[in-house]
Amino acid sequence: MFQKMANNELDRFGEKIIEGYRLSDDELRALLSLGSEEELEKLYYVARKVRDHFFGNRVFLNCFIYFSTYCKNQCTFCYYNCKNEINRYRLTPEEVRDTCKALKGLGFHMVDLTMGEDPYYHDEPDRFVEMVRTVKEELGLPIMVSPGVMDNSTLIKLKKNGANFLALYQETYDQELYAKLRVGQSFDGRVGSRLFAKENGYCIEDGLLTGVGNDIESTITSLRGMEANNPDMVRVMTFLPQEGTPLADFQDSSNLSELKIIAVERLMFPDRLIPASLDLEGIDGMVYRLNAGANIVTSILPPNSRLEGVANYDRELEERDRSITSVILRLESMGMEPASQADFEKILGC
Repeated sequence: MFQKMANNELDRFGEKIIEGYRLSDDELRALLSLGSEEELEKLYYVARKVRDHFFGNRVFLNCFIYFSTYCKNQCTFCYYNCKNEINRYRLTPEEVRDTCKALKGLGFHMVDLTMGEDPYYHDEPDRFVEMVRTVKEELGLPIMVSPGVMDNSTLIKLKKNGANFLALYQETYDQELYAKLRVGQSFDGRVGSRLFAKENGYCIEDGLLTGVGNDIESTITSLRGMEANNPDMVRVMTFLPQEGTPLADFQDSSNLSELKIIAVERLMFPDRLIPASLDLEGIDGMVYRLNAGANIVTSILPPNSRLEGVANYDRELEERDRSITSVILRLESMGMEPASQADFEKILGC
């Protein structure tokens, strides 16, 4: 699609997106089919131009607290699959409070409280409500909750006690693929939970998984599915085979890279948050993702933390370079900087 475009033509294409141009399915196919380094660099150029129009050189920073790695589900792609024989943990309320104290004044815009669908919290959801209240009292920051599918009454309680954002990834809107990934889980129930949250004042994050058997048509179905939900944050993450899971030996042959999809998401969702996660390639990977159009750094861990991430490329490493200090230093070397808290509050609609 960008094979013969000069920079001025690329600029005009970026301006069309900024003015509200909506990509057709055929254009999405063309973009997702790009393969040469030159073509992809042109795609990233347009994505950055669009992002910079709305956000300038400002980047948001999200602290990640994976407070329970217990889960009742059997997702075939996930390390924390309930049948995987791994070491697990569940932070106590005191440990969560101590973590919050260590985060004060470091410059995070939001705290992400993530867990598997832990029966300890899902069977007694007021325990999670109390945790959200504690974190809000300690930090006063916006809170993202990533608890899996919780009942609507609990979502209302969480909102009243300080939750601002709900992260609930569909992974795919290709229902055949969904059934293989999220075994035994309701497709419509997951969509419905996210929509209920949106209707009741939450900002919502949706996301897809790539490299897990999705082809171009499946990816377009997922992009359109996310678009229909009007999300405030859209994610894509590369599947990393996890030891002990049904997909531990899976190999994908597509060229649907995470970076390519980040850039396409930026053209579809020009004024939304798009994560650059540290969870797959650390801070070097953050740079690639920001250069593809992302604008919020996620999976930054608390100081001196041994907490889990989602994919954990660095699980066995002695040094895990995921601190906010390291992130900010690298941003500065790129000519970027942390956004103000006021910038983030505008996104939340506060």
